[in-house]
Amino acid sequence: MSTSINALKLEDASGTSVIQRVLTTKASLAPLALRIPVGIIFAAHGAQKLFGAFGGYGLEGTGQFFESIGLTPGYLMALLAGGAEFLGGLALILGLLVRPSALVLAFTMLIAIVTVHLDKGLFMANNGYEFGLALLAISVALVFSGAGSFSVDRTLSRSSK
Repeated sequence: MSTSINALKLEDASGTSVIQRVLTTKASLAPLALRIPVGIIFAAHGAQKLFGAFGGYGLEGTGQFFESIGLTPGYLMALLAGGAEFLGGLALILGLLVRPSALVLAFTMLIAIVTVHLDKGLFMANNGYEFGLALLAISVALVFSGAGSFSVDRTLSRSSK
């Protein structure tokens, strides 16, 4: 696959830009049914970490927790996790840059599962990883599917052709 810079767009041999490949999505309602509720969940969890909203601990408290489990520097890790969740959640709701946002969210969930929940087993009753695993699976599905119908990505991809 040869690439060239053409009008500030990285293109493959077929002339398809990276941006077009990231934004392209099918006219399906299935990703919408995943994006909206999961976007709300991620944005709310990010707001807990960043702003202390919804009973969260904010950056200071979350940073201290992250330090206690070995994610150092805790404040920076809290900022990264909270930022990924909050901004990624908003991106999912809007259907904007869904593939890269979902990829970042999937990575965030993988880290959460391994560092916080894995040793507690599957079930949420024991603070296990089942909820994180569900969010990871949905995020991965959105990486593959794209944003679907009623999304900024779909609008942008149709207008860039």
